[in-house]
Amino acid sequence: MKLNAAVLNGVGQDWEIREIELGDPVAGEVQVKLTASGLCHSDEHLRTGASPVPFMPVIGGHEGAGVVTKVGPGVSDFEEGDHVVLAFIPACGKCRMCAKGLQNLCDLGAGLVKGKAIADRTFRYTVDGQPAIPMCLLGTFSPYVTVHEASVVKIEKDIPLDKAALLGCGVSTGWGSATEIGGTKAGDTVVVMGCGGVGMNAVQGAAAAGARYVVAVDPVESKREQAMQFGATHAYASIEDAMGPVADISWGTMADVSIITVGDIQGEDVQAAAGITGKGGTIVVTGMGDFAKQDVKLNLFELTLLQKNLQGAIFGGIGPRQQIPQLLGMYRSGQLKLDELITKEYKLSEINQGYQDMRDGKNIRGIIRYTEEDWAGR
Repeated sequence: MKLNAAVLNGVGQDWEIREIELGDPVAGEVQVKLTASGLCHSDEHLRTGASPVPFMPVIGGHEGAGVVTKVGPGVSDFEEGDHVVLAFIPACGKCRMCAKGLQNLCDLGAGLVKGKAIADRTFRYTVDGQPAIPMCLLGTFSPYVTVHEASVVKIEKDIPLDKAALLGCGVSTGWGSATEIGGTKAGDTVVVMGCGGVGMNAVQGAAAAGARYVVAVDPVESKREQAMQFGATHAYASIEDAMGPVADISWGTMADVSIITVGDIQGEDVQAAAGITGKGGTIVVTGMGDFAKQDVKLNLFELTLLQKNLQGAIFGGIGPRQQIPQLLGMYRSGQLKLDELITKEYKLSEINQGYQDMRDGKNIRGIIRYTEEDWAGR
C-alpha cells in the first residue's frame, strides 16, 4: 500500500509529508487503519537528535488508535473490525520481565529504535524503496500501520478512538507515574513538574489516588490554570515559587512524591525535585532527556541521610494490557478526563505547526486526525 506519512529525513529538519510504502502483515501481525495520532514530545526528541536512531528516514508517531483491517497468519486474538490502541511498549507475555509482571519492561522493547519488525526482523515501511524506521515499531504519523500483535490492545467499540489514542503513551505514563511508580497514597502531598501531555495525567493520577495536595509546577500560565481542572490544588510557575507554599501546607514535611514530567529533562531538574521532597519521599523521573547527557545534579548527603528514593519510570510502571483497559474503564465512569486533554486537532499536513504549538506551550496534547483523503492510499 502506498500512502502519505510524516517522515523525518535528518536531525534538525522539519517533518516532511512523503509517500511511503507499507507492507502487509506477516505471521503475528495486524494492519490498523488509524483514526488519530497524538503529538508526543518523544517524537520531538527524534527531530532534535536527543533520541538517536541507526539511520533515517524515520516515520514518526507512537500514540495511535484505530480499526484492524488485516490480520496475518497465526493471529487469534484479533480480527478485522476490532478497535485497538497501539502501545509504544510491546508486551510479549513470555520473557523474564513479562513473567515478573513488568510488561512495561518487555524484552521486545530492545528493538524499538532499530526499525526491524518483531515478527521477521525485516522492514515493513519503505521510502523511495529504502527501509524506514517506524517510531517505536509503530509509526502512527501514517494513516495505516502494520504492527506486531504484541503492540496492540483491543478495546470496546464504543470508546472514541481519538481519545483512546492518548492511552498509548501520555495518559498511561503520567497516571502510572503517580499511582504505580510514585505510590501516591491518601493524604499525600504530590508535586508534578511539567504539565503537558504526561504531567497533566500525573496530576489526575495523584488526585485520584487520594493525595491531599497536588501541586502543579509549569512556567506556562494557561497550563497552570488547566491543571486546577485536572485535580491540582495549587499551581506555581517554578519549583522556587512552590518551595515555601509546599513547606507551609505540609507543616514542613515537604512532598511525599515529586514527579518530573518536563518535556526535555535537564540534570538540574533532579535536584530541584529532590529538594522539594521530604524524608523517605520518592522522586519519579518520567521526562526524557538527551541520551548523551550523563550529568545529574543531586545532593548525595541529602539523598542518603533523608532516605529519599530516586526512581525511573516507563509507561507508568505497569503493562499496557492492564493499564489501558483499566484507564478506559475509568474514562467510561467519568473518573478520567480524556476529552479535555486534546487542545487542538491537526491535519497530517499541519504536523509541523502542531509541534511548534507544543514547543510554544499552547497545547496539553495536540492530535492528528486522519481523514478519507489520508486513508485513500494509492
